[in-house]
Amino acid sequence: MRAVLQRVTRASVTVGDRVVGSIGPGICVLVGISQDDTKDDMEYIARKVLGLRVFNKDLDMWKASVQDAQLEVLCVSQFTLYGKTTKGMKPDFHSAMKSDTSRQFFDDFVVLLGRLYCAEKIQTGEFGAMMQVALVNDGPVTLQLDSRKFSYDAKDPEQAAKDAAKLAAKEQRRSKFDKVIPPSA
Repeated sequence: MRAVLQRVTRASVTVGDRVVGSIGPGICVLVGISQDDTKDDMEYIARKVLGLRVFNKDLDMWKASVQDAQLEVLCVSQFTLYGKTTKGMKPDFHSAMKSDTSRQFFDDFVVLLGRLYCAEKIQTGEFGAMMQVALVNDGPVTLQLDSRKFSYDAKDPEQAAKDAAKLAAKEQRRSKFDKVIPPSA
């Protein structure tokens, strides 16, 4: 599960000419759901979203979370966070969870945020709609969150073996060099 968290002075989501979600000071969170995501991923991201200290407390920077400051959260579903752009010019969204299951996953995520914090302070966009997201980024502060930071870019076994062989050869060359010129202490 991925999220882009932005500290905002205000944010809103409009569908057509109708505002479907709006907050004052708080955080706007774009949420991407992978086809491999589980409840553990959901809980990890929910706790990060609510717990990250991105607000000031008194005159101290980075001391308060959205929850500590009792501010609002606007969550917007965004499958494009799983767009791959490595091949060709058209983004590939096959890693994103399909809409029929991701709708329930997103709804469960929003409910979890409300349960962990305060349901009245959580706003959302409209799942699956063409939305216009407007916000004023405060700072600017923008952070990327990923519940599986190191597992999405797994290489195929053949490429991993080639990379391991290159690394071993590099280490061997380095050890020969260290024998000639010992590293300084």
